Amino acid sequence: MSDAAAAAPTDFIRTIVQDDLQAGRHAQAITRFPPEPNGYLHIGHAKSICLNFGIAAEFGGRCNLRFDDTNPSKEDMEYVEAIKQDVQWLGFEWSELRHASDYFLSFYLAAEKLIGLGLAYVDSLSADEIRTYRGTLTEAGKPSPYRERSAAENLDLLRRMRAGEFADGAHVVRAKIDMASGNINLRDPALYRIRRISHQMTGTEWCIYPMYDYAHALSDALEGITHSCCTLEFADHRPLYDWIIEKVSLQNDPTLWSYLPERGLPTSVSVPRQIEFSRLNLDYTVLSKRRLNELVTQGLVSGWDDPRMPTLAGLRRRGYTPESIRELARRVGVTKQDSVIELSVLEGCLREDLDQRAQRRIGVLNPIRLRFSNFAPDRVETMHLPNHPLKPELGTREVPFSNSVWIEREDFMETPVKGFHRLTVGGEVRLRGAYIVKCESVVRDENGEITELLGHVDEATRSGAGSERKVKGTIHWVSCAHAVAATVHLYERLFSVANPDQDGDYKTHLNPDSNSEITAMLEPELAEASPGSHFQFERLGYFFVDPVLSAPGKPVFNRAVSLRDSAKAKA
Repeated sequence: MSDAAAAAPTDFIRTIVQDDLQAGRHAQAITRFPPEPNGYLHIGHAKSICLNFGIAAEFGGRCNLRFDDTNPSKEDMEYVEAIKQDVQWLGFEWSELRHASDYFLSFYLAAEKLIGLGLAYVDSLSADEIRTYRGTLTEAGKPSPYRERSAAENLDLLRRMRAGEFADGAHVVRAKIDMASGNINLRDPALYRIRRISHQMTGTEWCIYPMYDYAHALSDALEGITHSCCTLEFADHRPLYDWIIEKVSLQNDPTLWSYLPERGLPTSVSVPRQIEFSRLNLDYTVLSKRRLNELVTQGLVSGWDDPRMPTLAGLRRRGYTPESIRELARRVGVTKQDSVIELSVLEGCLREDLDQRAQRRIGVLNPIRLRFSNFAPDRVETMHLPNHPLKPELGTREVPFSNSVWIEREDFMETPVKGFHRLTVGGEVRLRGAYIVKCESVVRDENGEITELLGHVDEATRSGAGSERKVKGTIHWVSCAHAVAATVHLYERLFSVANPDQDGDYKTHLNPDSNSEITAMLEPELAEASPGSHFQFERLGYFFVDPVLSAPGKPVFNRAVSLRDSAKAKA
C-alpha cells in the first residue's frame, strides 16, 4: 500500500480497502472494471474506471479489464476495441485483460455442482410463465412445477442443453433459493439460458450462456478480486452474489478451475466483497446504453463518437481531455447518495485544464470587414502575439496586419446600448496586439444591411511602442488578406431540457441547435493545425481540431467548450 493511500482515504470504499489490508484480510487490493461490450463507454463509466483503477494504483494492487461477454446477441468486437481505447485514453493500464468467456467451462461445471447439491434445477416453463410464477414486490412467488426434478434428471437435461438438443427458450437453469423471499432477486433466479448464436470469442463451442449475476460473481472469484465495486442498483443483487460465491465455494473445489493455469489464467481464487456506490448522472444527458444506441441507429447523431454524445469517444472527439474527466470523477467523489451533477461542472473541469495547456490563437466566427483608409493596400505589418499569456516560455507567434481586418459582427453596434464598449461609428477600440482604430462610417447593401466598416488606424498607438493612450474596449481581429477560411462546429447541449427522460420520450427534447456549422476566418498559422490539437480562440472559447473530419491543410475545428458557462449567462 502506498504512503498516500495509508495516510488519507478519500471515500468510504477506500476506507474499507484500507481497513481490509491493515487487518490482513488481503495481501493486496485487486479490483476490476467489467463492461459488457454491447456499446461504447460513456461518461458514467468513467467514474467506475477511475475508482477501480485508482484504488489499485493507490494501494499498490492490481486492476483487471474484464469483458462481460455473456450475451453475444448484443456484443461486437467493435465495442471491445473501443472500450480498450477509452480506458487507455483515460490514462489507465489493466493488469490482466480478461473475458467472462474465459471461464465458461468453470461456470458450467459450477452449474453441475449446484444441481448435484440440490441447489439448482432445470426449469421448462416459458419466459412468460416464469415471470408470472415469480410474483410481485408485494406478493410471494410460487414454485415451478419442475422445481423438484431429481438431480439426475436435471443433470441429464443440463448436459443435453449443452449438447444443443433443445431450441432457444425450451429450458433454463435456475438456482433453488426462496420463492417467497422479499428480495425478488432470490426467487430462483436464472443461471443459464439457451442461445443458439455464435460468440465473438468462443465461436460455436457453446449454445448455452450464463446469466450476468451468476457469471459476474464467479468471474470475480476466479480472478482473485478482493473488492467488487458496483453501482447502487446492484445492492439488491448482493445477497445473490454472496449466495453464488458461498454455494459454489470455488476456493474449496479446485476441480472447477484447475484447468485455468494451462491457459495462463488465475492459479487461485478468492471470496470477493461487493460494495455499491452511486453512479454518475449528468443533466441535459441520457446515459442509458439503449437510449444511446437508439440515437446512433436512428441517425439522430452521426455515430457513437458524435461530439455531442456523452460517450468517451464523443467527448474525446469534441475536445475533452482525459485530465478533465478524471478531475470530474474526483470532484464528484464516491458516495451512496444518488444525485444529478450539472453538466456545467464537467465543462468547468475542461476549462480549467485547457486554460493551462491550450495555446492562444485568433479566430473570427461571424466576420464583418473593417477597412482602414490610412493604411496602404499593399502594406503589411507583423505583430508578435504571445502563445500563452501566463507562459512566456512558449514564446510568441507572428500575425500579419493589413489595411482590412475581419472583426466579430457582435463587436460592432451602430446604435450602441448603455455599457457597450466595443466599436461604434465615431468610436474607438484597440485591436488586440495591434493599434487603436476608429470607425468612421459604414457601407450598406441594397437591402440596407451593413456589409463593411470604414475607419482609420492611429499609428502612434501600436502595441508595445510605448503609447499611453487608452480606450475602454479591446477586440480580436484577423487580417483579411491572410485569413484562413475554416469549418467550425459550434456544439451545444444535445438536449434542450435538464431531464430529457422526464416524460418517457427523450427524443422530443433533442436540441435542434446542438450543432451549428459555420465558416470562420482564422489567423494563417491555424491552416496547418494538427488533428487533436487544442487552442483557445481568444475571447471565444476552446477549440479542438477534429481528428475525423480534418484533412492536411484543411483543419475542421470543434468548439469543445465556451470561455464561460453560456447556460448560466442565458439564465
